[in-house]
Amino acid sequence: MGKPTGFLEYKREAPSKLDPLERVKNWQEFQVMMPEDKLQEQGARCMDCAIPFCQAGTSMVGSDEIGCPVYNLIPEWNDLVYRGKWQEALTRLHKTNNFPEFTGRVCPAPCEGSCTVAINDDPVTIKSIEYHIVEKGFKEGWITADPPKSRTGKKVAVIGSGPAGLAAAQQLNRAGHMVTVFEKDDRIGGLLAYGIPEVKLENETITRRTDIMEEEGIEFRTSVDVGKDITSEQLDEEYDSVILCTGAQNHRDVPAEGRGLKGIHYAMDFLRGNTKSLLDSNLEDGRYISAKDKHVIVIGGGDTGVDCITTSLRHNCASLTQFDINKKKDNDRPEDNPWPLYPLVYKQEDGHKEAAALQGEDPRAYKVMTKKFVGNEKGQVKEIHTVEVETVFEDGKKVRHEVPGTERVWKADLVLLAVGFTGPEQELLEQMEVERTERSTVNAEYGSYVTNHENVFAAGDNRRGQSLVVWAIHEGREAARECDRFLMGTTNLQ
Repeated sequence: MGKPTGFLEYKREAPSKLDPLERVKNWQEFQVMMPEDKLQEQGARCMDCAIPFCQAGTSMVGSDEIGCPVYNLIPEWNDLVYRGKWQEALTRLHKTNNFPEFTGRVCPAPCEGSCTVAINDDPVTIKSIEYHIVEKGFKEGWITADPPKSRTGKKVAVIGSGPAGLAAAQQLNRAGHMVTVFEKDDRIGGLLAYGIPEVKLENETITRRTDIMEEEGIEFRTSVDVGKDITSEQLDEEYDSVILCTGAQNHRDVPAEGRGLKGIHYAMDFLRGNTKSLLDSNLEDGRYISAKDKHVIVIGGGDTGVDCITTSLRHNCASLTQFDINKKKDNDRPEDNPWPLYPLVYKQEDGHKEAAALQGEDPRAYKVMTKKFVGNEKGQVKEIHTVEVETVFEDGKKVRHEVPGTERVWKADLVLLAVGFTGPEQELLEQMEVERTERSTVNAEYGSYVTNHENVFAAGDNRRGQSLVVWAIHEGREAARECDRFLMGTTNLQ
């Protein structure tokens, strides 16, 4: 695929981005579109490697996943981009991925970690090529509504409008079923709308796609909390099948002394409030948690923590530190993380680069465990007491050992907890009498996605636990296929 000698002739070039000191002044996306001739060169770097692990979407025993979970036909559309056949590349991209404009922005690109060129060189810029293909498709007017030619008469309710719900809805609509998507928030998108800052995924990008889905016949009902506004009995009466795509929204906590102090918030409450206020009033209504002039501590080293960084910096916080309980990663892969697994190496995300530009250094503090929160006389948090820890595996489980003499006190006016989620909210699942696993996720077998009720399916984070947008899309597509099979006895969905 691509040019046979392209990976030898061209070096990796990623799209440029606005300078960190400039982009923190607003909430706009900051990736700059690359010239098409440059993108064709990048597509030319894709090797005729015989076994493209980038699109494998599989896993090795006892390890992380390899390649693209939605099985993107990456070598094919890289080759088509190299040859200047952009519309054909878009067709191949959409064959496996309903929303490449989402994944092209927020996916961590496990495909690139599994790229064959990455064995001893920089990988192909798969994510940026994907982004440019779909954006060119919208610009040229190639992406338009394509409603089904006939209807089956079957009605399906999709609960939740995150990436899993949207993918399931689009697939089932293509099969000819009448699909209604229920969303408890006032905007469609779920995690996409309120869990990811505007600088990474603008709401307009979501509505651009959902407007097309509405034209195709999908009904969206916002501000409807299924289980309260509509009961499970009503769902049974009105719909032939239900797909649960409610996400994993039960926050994991930091149960340290002083947790009840003011100024300590879950990351998603911080991010959600900011985005809603930004979209509603450009932050003028004041209905959000502000980091302005505050010393901010983000507890948690993952993507959600980085989102808190990008948001806090745009609020003009006084200082910012991100606690990571793990040690700093090396620049090279560890021995137990060989290619083609996703590389567990040190890197700076956009938020880290912004913080470094403003503060003069990377904001992360490693091997830090919170011992207690301390407040002032008004019950407001003012500092965090921590200790350094070493992480070891004992009997297959992670164990943290405190390092004596490493205690430290950090100034903190605002603490944001970004340590993950424990599973989906339980009220609706209890009302529907849906079986759950020991992890409190929905018990729906992989491959069938069906719950203990033959007409109720589950997909996304509520089934597999907190995961990536690209996995949510995969799950939504898979659940839609099995739902279609249940409704019709057979299916043509992929």
